[in-house]
Amino acid sequence: MNYNFKQLMQLFNKKTKLIIGLMSGTSLDGLDIALCKFEGAGKDTKIEIIHFETIAYTQFFKTEVQSIFSKKMVDLEKVCLLNAWIGSQHAQMINDCLFKWNVKNEDVDLIASHGQTIYHAPKHLHQIPEFGNATLQIGDGDHIAVKTGIVTMSDFRQKHIAAGGEGAPLAVYGDYILFSKKDENRILLNIGGIANFTFLPGNLNANEMFSSDTGPGNTMMDNYVQQNFEGISYDKDAAIAKQGIINNELLFELEQNEFFNAPIPKTTGPELFNIDYLNNALKCSNNMHLSKYDVMATLNKFTANTITNAIKKSMRNDEFVVYSSGGGMHNPLLMEKIQNDFPDIQFKTTEELSIHPDAKEAVLFAVLANEALCGGSTNFGEGIPNVSMGKISFPN
Repeated sequence: MNYNFKQLMQLFNKKTKLIIGLMSGTSLDGLDIALCKFEGAGKDTKIEIIHFETIAYTQFFKTEVQSIFSKKMVDLEKVCLLNAWIGSQHAQMINDCLFKWNVKNEDVDLIASHGQTIYHAPKHLHQIPEFGNATLQIGDGDHIAVKTGIVTMSDFRQKHIAAGGEGAPLAVYGDYILFSKKDENRILLNIGGIANFTFLPGNLNANEMFSSDTGPGNTMMDNYVQQNFEGISYDKDAAIAKQGIINNELLFELEQNEFFNAPIPKTTGPELFNIDYLNNALKCSNNMHLSKYDVMATLNKFTANTITNAIKKSMRNDEFVVYSSGGGMHNPLLMEKIQNDFPDIQFKTTEELSIHPDAKEAVLFAVLANEALCGGSTNFGEGIPNVSMGKISFPN
């Protein structure tokens, strides 16, 4: 038997596995690295987070990615170069973390790499009749595998699209496996650059489960801060937004997009919700000279409204518990506005489900890799592609 396939068989037969999950989101703040111990697969999965760290990206890294990120017209040579370079950079970050954690590379069984999304193109956004849904993540898995010496799975989103999905959100798979609980309806709310949520029914009927993007999470707020407040990358503790007043005319214009009326599930990205989108809303509402603080207050409310409206439109009852994760959960003003719209609902974080809220997305990709290797029998319901995702890269 070929050595590489023999290695996979050995991994398949191991009772416990160490899997590293990687996540680099649209916020471009850094690489989340979660080292997890797995036992079992599917609904029998047991997981323990051994180590977690976010490695902040340098300004050079951010600038290079931003030169091709979420743009229709880019330098194709730069895309080619960054695909390999990001893979190598991520590999070095993994090696550094393992050294710091005193974990040997050869003791890690698998790496699950999300890669770096540079463009997300669901058909409802590009509207080109001849083409379907598409998405592109770079940061080549072969470079990670070779430079760490660890079998790597990557490029998870393509199978989802091939099977009829939009390539996102993929959180629903891990959410269902890890967090479903009998007799408790749960919403897993993740507020990253883009916000999304998964509904997990307390009757455990997979056909009632669904997951969807809701619109912008942090992306528009972060971009506005970076353009208008020198040396600041995001609105820490909502300090800027708290100084402003919500402008209802601007808020109205921000909410005038067909995406918000489209049925769930749906996906979106910074390709739609960006500074150009904001500037158009400022122009249409005659607010081009609005205070920067008022703009931030309004963007904060815009994100809150799009999350709460999506949940209200899609839920058949109001008996559920919300478990939050992602960078947006650290924004106290944003969370206050979301919770004010659900005064009778309990809000918790995934910390209460034994998963660090900032680590959740990286952990979920580790779950996808574990499923690709050892699972494949879980029924995720009629509305979600029942597929194993991830392409395999061998170190040798």
